[in-house]
Amino acid sequence: MRIAQIAPLWIPVPPHTYGGTELVVSWLCDELTRRGHEVTLFATEDSKTSAKLVPIWPKSLWRAKLKAPHAVYALLYEKLISLQNNFDIIHDHCEFYTSAYTKLLKPPIITTLHHPLNEETRILYKRFPNVNYISISENQRRSGPGLNILKTIYHGLPLERYPFNEKPKDYVLWLSKICPGKGIAEAIDIAKLSKENLIISGNILPAYAEYFNFRIKPLIDGKKIQFVGASDFKKKIELVKNAKAFIFPVKRAEPFGLVVIEAMACGTPVIAYKEGAMPELIKDGKTGFLVNSVEEACQALKKIKTISRADCRDHINKNFNLKRMVNRYEKLYKKLKKKSENN
Repeated sequence: MRIAQIAPLWIPVPPHTYGGTELVVSWLCDELTRRGHEVTLFATEDSKTSAKLVPIWPKSLWRAKLKAPHAVYALLYEKLISLQNNFDIIHDHCEFYTSAYTKLLKPPIITTLHHPLNEETRILYKRFPNVNYISISENQRRSGPGLNILKTIYHGLPLERYPFNEKPKDYVLWLSKICPGKGIAEAIDIAKLSKENLIISGNILPAYAEYFNFRIKPLIDGKKIQFVGASDFKKKIELVKNAKAFIFPVKRAEPFGLVVIEAMACGTPVIAYKEGAMPELIKDGKTGFLVNSVEEACQALKKIKTISRADCRDHINKNFNLKRMVNRYEKLYKKLKKKSENN
């Protein structure tokens, strides 16, 4: 099949540091190309892919620091519209940026919903029933009643890139985008109350610089609580595989949580708040613990050695591997292509 993949333009594909969506898009493009499909990736020029790259701007928009970055999105859709007859399927990952342009696109359109649904996006997506939406968890799907959500397709990992580690070091880890909803302050509370060493890694976006400087930075002593900055893929793997537990007290309805399955892929159990998709990713008492408070998380940490790291790895291998994800997308592409040809 001739498949267009439309990536967000804010960071490159794959991401240099933070960027769950872009990492999934990178793996999807590479695996589909390996299977013999003609895959075209619309992204910024600093992206790297085995698919055919259609560069929209020389640098990803966060790195380019443009005065009018959204103008580049208009260039993306001008290019997509002009090339649309080259594709059997358009797979969009830009969500609400793409919505208004879908009326100008003829091939079947799939939009994977990578972000939490809210009132504004639900209103918008309902106006475009021609788009085939894909949720990334059942929790996210339930939050979008009335939307044309065809199915839930969980993210999957290339397990060969996640080395299993049976013998972790003496620290717990928090790694994500630094913002209040991701639970970084709660992770520090959990570590301090449990007298555990905590390593923190993450990007500090300009919008949350004050939050980090005034709320989080004073809690970092450089000894028991360490901040090691943002992590590229190699650094992330080292941190994750060597942690004795990954702490994710996320306070929002997380639609998936890629770093959660990345941790378990390396054998690291996860302690997370029972929010969003977490109960779909973590087998409570088997690959980690689902908790409701800082106090419950502290109690869970005391039991972390009862979790088999091999069970964590096996859970991801069975339920969240890359081939399983791509199989499901590939099957959907074929179904929508056939339906389009018959209309």
